[in-house]
Amino acid sequence: MPNRIDLPAHYLALLQALLATHVPEAEVWAFGSRVTGQAHQGSDLDLVVRNPNDLTAPVAGWHDLKEAIQQSTLPILVDVHDWAHLPKSFHQEIAARYVVLQHGAQAADPAKAGRAGV
Repeated sequence: MPNRIDLPAHYLALLQALLATHVPEAEVWAFGSRVTGQAHQGSDLDLVVRNPNDLTAPVAGWHDLKEAIQQSTLPILVDVHDWAHLPKSFHQEIAARYVVLQHGAQAADPAKAGRAGV
């Protein structure tokens, strides 16, 4: 699995700030040419947001994220997709090669939460 994305560090920092603001609970993966090493100057950046607690559930705030990215100073086109809305065949294609940009927050295990204070 690659561990780098073809994006200057200051743009990556801006993107990660937008992710933390608009989809703080989501896991976010980059995929496509900026991960595979086949990007050129005009290549877009492909992102997928995933609900770490339920991959079939949409991520709250992802539309706000798309709008915030469009209004940001990022000089490239960023395509944001929600994992829950993509076909399973595309899941396999993305999972073959991606970079994690944000890990997201897992909900507490209900079984463990029920034992708190015991």
